[in-house]
Amino acid sequence: MSAPSPTKPTVLFVCVHNAGRSQMAAGYLAAMSGGSIDVRSAGSEPAESLNPVAVEAMAEEGIDITAAVPTLLRAEQVRASDVVITMGCGDTCPVFPGKRYEDWDLDDPAGQPLADVRRIRDDIKARVAGLLSDLQGRENGRKTRT
Repeated sequence: MSAPSPTKPTVLFVCVHNAGRSQMAAGYLAAMSGGSIDVRSAGSEPAESLNPVAVEAMAEEGIDITAAVPTLLRAEQVRASDVVITMGCGDTCPVFPGKRYEDWDLDDPAGQPLADVRRIRDDIKARVAGLLSDLQGRENGRKTRT
């Protein structure tokens, strides 16, 4: 009997403008997971473009998020995700049974100087590392069961 094929978990990061926090988190998780996780981001009120200071702060880490585009949050995105991380969007994010939800209380980098955005970026990096470790631990636990 063959083992079931593993499915790639999907993580959705949500913030109001989808121009800073959620894009930084998505950039980190995509880079740190090496493609083992499907990473998405969206916003309840998406901006027209990324926060240039967030882009600069991520570039300092060697992560290019310039191709990312702020996207409107849709219920289908939440439904299709295994983990939904909100970052200050309040109750605008739809809730579906069976999904893992976390709310990360992070300052908004909009209008902040680079030094403050670096602090926010570093907080996001630490949280993403913890999330990735947890997801990999859960996946490894599933793989070892017969």
